[in-house]
Amino acid sequence: MSQVLPVTLPTSLTITENRPDWLNSGDNAWQLIAASLVGYQSVPGLIILYSGIVKKKWAVNSAFMALYAFAVVLLCWVLFCHCMAFDEQLLPIIGFPGSSLGSSFLESKSIALFPNATYTFFQFAFAAITVVLLAGSLLGRMNFYAWMLFVPLWVSLSYTVGAFSIWGQGFLYKWGLVDFAGGYVIHLSSGVAGFTAAYWVGPRLSHDRQQFPPNNIIHMLGGAGFLWLGWSGFNGGASSSADLIASLAVLNTHLCTATSLSIWLSLDMIVYKKSSVIGAVQGMMTGLVCITPAAGLVEPWAAMLMGVLSGSLPWYTMMVIHKKSSFLQKVDDTLGVLHTHAVAGLLGGILGGILAHPRLMRLQYGYHKNHHGLLYSFLQGNAGKGLHQLGIQILGAIFVTVWNLVVTSVICVLIRQVVQLRMKEEDLMVGDDAAHGEEAYAIWGDGEKSIVYVRRAVTPKLPAFFRFELF
Repeated sequence: MSQVLPVTLPTSLTITENRPDWLNSGDNAWQLIAASLVGYQSVPGLIILYSGIVKKKWAVNSAFMALYAFAVVLLCWVLFCHCMAFDEQLLPIIGFPGSSLGSSFLESKSIALFPNATYTFFQFAFAAITVVLLAGSLLGRMNFYAWMLFVPLWVSLSYTVGAFSIWGQGFLYKWGLVDFAGGYVIHLSSGVAGFTAAYWVGPRLSHDRQQFPPNNIIHMLGGAGFLWLGWSGFNGGASSSADLIASLAVLNTHLCTATSLSIWLSLDMIVYKKSSVIGAVQGMMTGLVCITPAAGLVEPWAAMLMGVLSGSLPWYTMMVIHKKSSFLQKVDDTLGVLHTHAVAGLLGGILGGILAHPRLMRLQYGYHKNHHGLLYSFLQGNAGKGLHQLGIQILGAIFVTVWNLVVTSVICVLIRQVVQLRMKEEDLMVGDDAAHGEEAYAIWGDGEKSIVYVRRAVTPKLPAFFRFELF
């Protein structure tokens, strides 16, 4: 008889303390990559985009707002926010606050086949980019010290509520609201909150509002490129697995975005007779945002249809309705975040409730969830279920809008009791040098001073506390 040799498993399949039986290395690797791609969208993506799309005098301040938010959100997230968004229920809209730094938690299995350390980092990247997107409404005038207070308050009191209500164990999750990768949690909330904060902070200088050209369009396009490609992780990672839904979500993301960019650009050429680079970036953004709540739940033809609508409806609200509305004109939303994120995110959430395919819904959410897109429910002769789903999508949008409107207003009112929300008029004339004592694109010897005081434009005023000499 021939001797039976023992089977030796590859090291990657061997169960060890470092590789428990529940860990899927492929899923874990993809989730870490996806989280990093989402992080790249903020740092350096939006840092580069913001610094290029604003006037030269605001390049440093705009980039620094994004960098600061990214850092502080991480600290808040691991100290208490992750548990508020995804742990045991405290209220129907929020979980118990608690630390996510314990080794027993981080090394244990998450909702998918990878550890909580991976899931915590992935969800942090989502929270961080939400705050950075919100900052787009406030560029060019917000007191940086007010921003330093705003970031931790908003991510704690607003973002966590949306995340728990829709993705955690909150009431909208239990109702069956569908938000695949954050059309409501991230984009509708950041658009509404950004517009609300812009109202309380106040406008830029009138000259800046009328003349606010990008200081570096190439940098702006580079930042936009980080956003576009990084969205593969944004939507592809939302399925929490390297599976069929993840692949479809990535493809749908780029199909919708390319279509939306083309439609927005075409409308600019038809109406204004010029192909606007900024317009193309806006169309790219609305496409990315619109597909997000339904990326892995719709077929490619539906993703392209969503691109047609995301390239036209937000264009109309921004280029037509905004210019005709005295209230919208009064609020200085610097980058039009209300249109590119709130309108596009709402549109995507509604269209997800209409175009989501039942089989894809089952693949993502399982047979225990009763999700039905309106179109397919109508074709199957059961329109009632689809109308029910659409109603939930609308109610969810109302909740996210009202919550962000109220909470953002309360936060701004509280902060202005401590520090001015808006920089002083004389500092607004100067820009970065007044805010940070630094300027973008500085050339050595160009306008140098013998003594430079680093200013701290905060109320109450603090004196300059150090100085340095330039030789």
